[in-house]
Amino acid sequence: MKVWDLPVRLLHWLLVCSIAAAWYTSGQTGPLHEYIGYAAAATVTARLLWNFAGSRHARFAEFVLGVRPTLAYLRQVRAGTAPRYLGHNPLGGWMVVALLSCVALVAFSGWLTTTDLLWGYAWPVLIHESLAWLLVALIAAHLAGVAFTSWQHRENLVAAMLSGDKAPD
Repeated sequence: MKVWDLPVRLLHWLLVCSIAAAWYTSGQTGPLHEYIGYAAAATVTARLLWNFAGSRHARFAEFVLGVRPTLAYLRQVRAGTAPRYLGHNPLGGWMVVALLSCVALVAFSGWLTTTDLLWGYAWPVLIHESLAWLLVALIAAHLAGVAFTSWQHRENLVAAMLSGDKAPD
């Protein structure tokens, strides 16, 4: 059954490509890295807007749960009794928030380094680079979570993010 609509999948993979391209171009001269940062920021903005227009599983209210249900889910994961979710599980929902927030902050801090007000100061660059490394850590945690959940529920979540389809409950 179709779970991830086309805009969610396209925006996901656009973020993957823009983050990889930004990482590849970091430290290079010329405006390419900056333009890629703008593309990443635009992609995050589009994903936030799609929250209001997208299908059920695209809406944050569907998968960003409160602290208690998220902690209860974490206990279930530790006990090996976590239920399968058709959309994002509670930890995955918070990872979406963390990743989108971090990409937005990396892009914003990168833009700040180009402003006349902060040009030449070291601390905006330090913040930008530190946030970029935090993003790398979040991506690693995201990939580990996808691998673990795919193994736990015996389903290929990467294939689901490509096709949009998952087996129904």
